[in-house]
Amino acid sequence: MTTSSARLRELLTAPQAARAAGAHDGLTARLVEEAGFDVVWASSFETSASRALPDMSLLTMTDYLQAASWMVQSTSLPVLADCDTGFGNRLNIAYTVRQYEAAGVAGICLEDKVFPKKNSFLAVGQTLEDPAEFAARIRVAKQAQHNPEFVVVARVEALIAGTGMADALARAHQYADAGADAILIHSKSQEPHEIQEFLEQWQRRTPVVVVPTTYFRWKTEEASRAGASLVIYANQGLRAAVQAVRDVLLEIRLTGDSTSSEDVIAPVKEIFRLTDVDTWNALES
Repeated sequence: MTTSSARLRELLTAPQAARAAGAHDGLTARLVEEAGFDVVWASSFETSASRALPDMSLLTMTDYLQAASWMVQSTSLPVLADCDTGFGNRLNIAYTVRQYEAAGVAGICLEDKVFPKKNSFLAVGQTLEDPAEFAARIRVAKQAQHNPEFVVVARVEALIAGTGMADALARAHQYADAGADAILIHSKSQEPHEIQEFLEQWQRRTPVVVVPTTYFRWKTEEASRAGASLVIYANQGLRAAVQAVRDVLLEIRLTGDSTSSEDVIAPVKEIFRLTDVDTWNALES
């Protein structure tokens, strides 16, 4: 049987870019699968926000691992977990790899910021980790894994921090030398020009992952032609849910009943279907 890690590797090396979407629990992971995506992105941003906390390294590895575990159990898609800076030093990263691997997660993504990290889109200065130290952490992560197919993605934040394209490329090469299976290059530009330039100079040395949150007009097909291997829509699901829930609850409060909302919300039977009620009832009987 093909493991989820092997499937993720196949997607990363396929001719066309695969698509991932962010989730924060089992239900949202299932919705990602039903929407036709290829990979679930276990988003630290979404997981933090689901606890009404900012994406600022406030939760622990155990918190994020529990969320990712529910996703693994709720979908047949490979789960790629956002593990921020790795929850500590090199030994913490080794422990993280083994725990996520044991939970059935297909791979993890580590970013080259200093702990505690702050979300890349916050209007604050970003402090990058020394690239040699981060490369050593990637090397430890690869040494710690038991399954040779487990995927370790190195996330380069140089363009976010404003240190330039040369630094981004140098870091990416150093992380690839350390054994990273893929590079995630991140940008907060409103257009994909920085990402396109990176891809042109990278020349497919390893698969490249992109996250078009701010340059959202860039279509998956365009990213694929440019050389991206995985496109992550990292937080759109959560943002959609926040807006929809707010609108419905406000409408109910203003009108005094839910009549006008019933046509735009999922029926209870749909929640039964998504949560496999018939399967559990069959087991009981």
